[in-house]
Amino acid sequence: MEQGETVRNNRMATEPVNKLLLTMSLPLMISMATEALYNVVDTLFVSRIGEHAITALSLAFPVQLLVVSITVGTGVGVGALLSRLLGERNKRGVDSTAANGIFLAAVTYALFLIFGLFFTKRYYAAQTQDAVIYKYGVDYLSICMIWSFGAVGQIIFQRLLQSTGRTALSMISQLTGAAANIVLDPVLIFGLCGAPKLGVAGAAIATVIGQIAALFIAIFLNLKFNRDISFDPRGFRSNLWTIKKIYAIGAPAIVMQSLNSLMVFGVNLILTRLSSTAVAAFGIYIKVQNFVFMPAFGLNNAVIAVAAFSYGASNRERLRGTIKFGMLYAAAIMLAGTAAVEIFAEPILSLFDASPELLTVGARAMRIISASYIFTAFMIVAQGAYQALGNGVYSLIVTMLRVVVILLPLLWVFSVLFPPDSVWWAFVISEILSAAASALLLKKICVEKGCA
Repeated sequence: MEQGETVRNNRMATEPVNKLLLTMSLPLMISMATEALYNVVDTLFVSRIGEHAITALSLAFPVQLLVVSITVGTGVGVGALLSRLLGERNKRGVDSTAANGIFLAAVTYALFLIFGLFFTKRYYAAQTQDAVIYKYGVDYLSICMIWSFGAVGQIIFQRLLQSTGRTALSMISQLTGAAANIVLDPVLIFGLCGAPKLGVAGAAIATVIGQIAALFIAIFLNLKFNRDISFDPRGFRSNLWTIKKIYAIGAPAIVMQSLNSLMVFGVNLILTRLSSTAVAAFGIYIKVQNFVFMPAFGLNNAVIAVAAFSYGASNRERLRGTIKFGMLYAAAIMLAGTAAVEIFAEPILSLFDASPELLTVGARAMRIISASYIFTAFMIVAQGAYQALGNGVYSLIVTMLRVVVILLPLLWVFSVLFPPDSVWWAFVISEILSAAASALLLKKICVEKGCA
């Protein structure tokens, strides 16, 4: 087989775009929804230990989010660059991108290994004086950081599968890790089936075992089935040009993830001035939002891969079709989510044992914010298009505008000048204005890249 033959036969070059996006994104939707599910299950099991255990894990969340932010951002850069080079039939570039992505994952893990070994105690000592919370937190976060090669590695190897069109195989890896975590959580936390009762440390061990299992499965599936990439470590040299290209796309994604964390932190600070009920309502809303948004994010991963491939192959018609159908499918997903939240707001809140006051405040919050989902759908796909076309900075601009420039200041103004139950409209206004900015940037980049 001559060089590049597998590239020419890649399904992203031949299958109709409307069908391709559905078949590629469906496994991603399922796997990402499963990720959201087992995070909720994790919290439910740990909550049985006590409130101190929940607090300890909450304090660990920013560091865990940082691991995900850096690795996912790197994965976005690796995936978009690899898909584009695949479309260009640049086999050497594809292999170099994959190898350097794995190298960057190793560097990332080394940083968090150092944190886990030397800085976890200082991290918790700076945040709490409670001895129980401190012990729970140090036990949990140390394990998660020292063994975080599973968390980092699985994301990169799954992205290699996704960026070459093998999303079903990526789903297998993610589902394996999620299933292992869900099964092992109660066993290791509560000492079931003859296992020792490890408490919070058991939750951490279950988490890292699930991540490592997902990593090994992802490596195996790449070696066995991913013919678009040659995994040959002999003669590997880190390539500064490739690394720069990866982070030109991925660095904005890293910052974007961190900004979303800042958004939740800032919203909680503002809502605390109103009432603890408002904070609780927003907390429940975020959990519901994850389930609604995950299918759209799964679709967006497929959009990035197909759009980057089409751009690399100089197939402007398929590129335009990818963006168009991505918008249509995302709109359908988000409209369904809006309808579900509008109709079932109270039953959803009841699952969280909501008080009458929380039921009233939460239902209003969920119904108002969900009205903005259609605008969010447009932004998600537009940001995927920016990344696929090699301009992740536009995604960063939109996220900065949405979180820092519009939402947080507007939410503060609403909390000061208007009745408490009006603050939720700040979210809707923010999404509308950010969607308008996304549209302008999408038009600009499409003109620049010749796909308008």
